[in-house]
Formats: sequence, structure tokens, C-alpha cells
Amino acid sequence: MKKAMLIVNPSSGKEEALDYVEEITSILNDKGYEVEVAQTEKELDATAFCQRACRDEFDLVVSMGGDGTLNETINGMVDQDHRPLLGIVPLGTVNDFARALQIPLKTEKAIEVLGTDERKSVDIGQFNDRYFVNIFAVGAVAEATYEVTPEQKTKFGAFAYVMEGFKTITEQRSYPLRIEHDNGVWEGDSFLFLAALTNSTAGFEKLSPEAEVNDGVMHGYIIKNVSLVRTATILTAILRGQLKEEGDVEYFTSSKIRVTSPEKMMTNVDGEEGDPLPVTAKVLPSHIEVLV
Repeated sequence: MKKAMLIVNPSSGKEEALDYVEEITSILNDKGYEVEVAQTEKELDATAFCQRACRDEFDLVVSMGGDGTLNETINGMVDQDHRPLLGIVPLGTVNDFARALQIPLKTEKAIEVLGTDERKSVDIGQFNDRYFVNIFAVGAVAEATYEVTPEQKTKFGAFAYVMEGFKTITEQRSYPLRIEHDNGVWEGDSFLFLAALTNSTAGFEKLSPEAEVNDGVMHGYIIKNVSLVRTATILTAILRGQLKEEGDVEYFTSSKIRVTSPEKMMTNVDGEEGDPLPVTAKVLPSHIEVLV
């Protein structure tokens, strides 16, 4: 009999996640799976559960929670000798990875996907010794967005990230960066640098419309030192999916990126605090398979 592990964050989905466990178990039983339910209680539980599922050669792992639970689950799967098929039931505020894969955001519809056989190979990003699925960023705006609280996300949704980001815009500070990529090196002052794996970031599905989940590259955007008026224009361009067309933005694609700076700077990785510079990122092409 096939084996499936359901990794559940009981605090997700307005604390309604456990209400769906019986229904999901029934669907997976009908698909021929023996189901083990693993509830997270603390940080990195999902990673440990997924690593065990890989060691024990489970056929399917389902992440049931928000982007944080999903990120931990994928970090437990990447680079393992055996990688189970991944199912996703998005119960978070933003659910960027699910958006990029066009997995329904309504819980009942997402659960129905688990009963299908459609799957897609998906790129994963390696960021130093951790992994990401959507984006990494450098700059004051990037540092501000990982300070968004769960309460803000619940109340304002994706707009909470915009609110925190706007607080830093008036400072208008840029930073000296050196960015090495497949096609060369860029050096200069940058207000914000983004490297996207998918088209969805902080709930906005047009930040990088060119990005596909399995195109083998990161999509880099260097936003240079600009005035307050120009910053507002660039934010509008992000909402319209026209960021790379802005004159103060340099766009490139690359399978690997290294970012350094003479200043002490932190990074943002999939909405969470990342490592300080210097950092190196690369794409692991079509590394996992996801039910879609």
C-alpha cells in the first residue's frame, strides 16, 4: 500500500485546519494511500516530519498550512535521495507558491486536487544552505516586510507587506551592491534587489509575470537609487506587471546569483528573515513534483 504523510499546522486557516483532516484522509484512502497525520507544534517540525517521510520512502507528503509550513516542508524534502510527490492545501494569508501553481486558494477546491493525478515538476532555489520557492530580496523594503506580524497579515492580507514597505520608502536610502550573475556583474547603489522564482510575491501575481515555476532561472530586478516620485511609479509598475520596463530598473535572468556589499545587510527569503550578505543562490531545476 502507498504511504502518505499529512503535515498539518493546526493554527492555520483560522485554526480550522484540523476540521479538514478526516476529509483529506478519506480522499487519500480512496487513492490507495495509508495516511499518517503529523501535527506541527513548533518551528521546524514540518521539516523534521518531511525528512522522516523521505527516509521512510513515503509516496506523498501533503503540506496543510501557510507559506511558512510549506517552506519548512520543502526544506525537508530538497536534496533527499527519495523525494515524495508534494500536495498543497494552502491555508495561509498569502499562499504565493500555490498561486504560482494555480492551486485553488479555497480549501475545498484545493482538497479536490489531492484526488487527481496531474503533477508538475517545479524549480527550487538554494539560498546558501537553505531553500526557497518564491523570492529572495535585499534592501530596506525587504527587511521591513519580514517584520509583518501574523495579526497584520490576518487583518490586512497581502496589503500588510505593502504597508510595511511604504514605511521605509520615505528614508530613500540605497546601498552599495555587487551582483554577480550568469551574464556578468552589476555594481552600484541599489534601493532594492529582488530575485524571483515565480510570478507571485506577497500575494501580487504580477511582480514577475515572465517567471515560470520550471524555467530554470531566477528573474532579477535591480531597482536603483531613485526619487520618492519615481519610487511611487515603480510600485505602480509592480502592480501592473511592468517592472522590468522601468528606466530605473535593471532586469536579468540567471541560474545562479551572488550578492555582496561592504555594508552589513540582511536578506528576505520567502517573506522571512534570511542570512546577512554575502549570499549565493542557485536554481535546482525541476527538483520536486507537485500535485496541481
